Amino acid sequence: MTTLQWLRNQSGVFVTLTVLGVIGTLVFAFWLLFSVVRPAPPRTVTMMTGAPGGGYAMFAEMYRAALAREGIDLVLVPSTGSIDNLRALKSGEADLAFIQSGIAHEPDSPDLVSLGSMYFEPVWIFHRLPTPLTRLSEINGHSLATGEPGSATQLLALQMLADNGVALNSPGLHALGANAAAEALLEGRIDVAFIISGAESPVIQQLLAAPGIHIAELEHTAAYTRRIPHLQTKLLPAGAIDLVAIRPPRDVTLLGASADLVARADLHPAIIMLLLQTAREIHGAPGLFQQAREYPKLTGRDLPPSSVAQRLYESGPPFLQRYLPFWLAILVDRLLVALLPLIAILIPLMRILPVVYSWQMRSRVYRWYGEMKFLEARITPETTDAEIEEYLRQLDHIEEQANHKRIPLSYNSELYTLREHIQLVREKLLNLRTSRR
Repeated sequence: MTTLQWLRNQSGVFVTLTVLGVIGTLVFAFWLLFSVVRPAPPRTVTMMTGAPGGGYAMFAEMYRAALAREGIDLVLVPSTGSIDNLRALKSGEADLAFIQSGIAHEPDSPDLVSLGSMYFEPVWIFHRLPTPLTRLSEINGHSLATGEPGSATQLLALQMLADNGVALNSPGLHALGANAAAEALLEGRIDVAFIISGAESPVIQQLLAAPGIHIAELEHTAAYTRRIPHLQTKLLPAGAIDLVAIRPPRDVTLLGASADLVARADLHPAIIMLLLQTAREIHGAPGLFQQAREYPKLTGRDLPPSSVAQRLYESGPPFLQRYLPFWLAILVDRLLVALLPLIAILIPLMRILPVVYSWQMRSRVYRWYGEMKFLEARITPETTDAEIEEYLRQLDHIEEQANHKRIPLSYNSELYTLREHIQLVREKLLNLRTSRR
């Protein structure tokens, strides 16, 4: 194999390796963008639910059913309430939880974000006293349930009782959860029960319908909101529970807090978007304490809002998720994220590739000029007849290979020019042989 033939083969190998390298780089970049920069959302998400039978657990079941339709398994974990939920979120045991407003604070929870307030949670103070309960100081001497130990209900109940001068070491205080407190109140074992839960929760509905059970009609509710800033007031109109029996018999101003949906900051944006769209369906209906589409909403009181949540509240769901099923929209979105940078790389490559292609096509012809140049350089007046015959055979070989070389029609002019140059060298050899003879 001559030096020129080796170079010719190496040129083809170089072009082939270059093309394969470019393709490999593009494939690797696409995989990196598709899998690492924009990974697929997880198929399983963990959510803390609160006590069974409460509002958190009821709404969590609705979320689980909605996410199951999109192929997401929402694992529900019971808890004692907001404080337990917050602990699980901070420790990474859960991805998502309902938390009563006023429990979490930004400096203490840098790895958590708020997805918004989902609904209003009244502080229900149910009692079976013979006279209306208008001040918590009137509870002295009665037995009451303050909420499960360590729960947000117990924390708030004890704070309200202390503000009214009730001794917190009183033997009449019982740390009972919502279900146990409702059962004890209905059976007459206690006189008053503090329960914080949505109006739609089963335990609240049970107590609202129970005869002989009344709602405390607290005075000075505005003062509570000043002393406990995360509390709000909502009006429960007379007859809102039962318009026939007119229950409650009078307008009652209830204290309460919002139930916030809180997630870990690293929860996948697509899951957050799906959760918020589900939240609009679940919590957007009118109710005892809200108008249609009043909830969910961003408040930003305790935790920083999620950037994904902010975009949804301001602009609605992403374009693709408005018209495509969830997983298809996610797939198309990931493909776009992966392909757009590659397109930016391909644009300059598309300008380079025609030049490389043209050089490769012409090199199929020009490589023979190198052999002809070496051959022609050997032709001198001292060239023997045997050498002339050898050079003529080499020229015939070059011409034969050139005749069988397949190149696009647009490059045939270079092939015809090569044949003319071969003929010129051949004539030079023939003239030398003729003059020698």
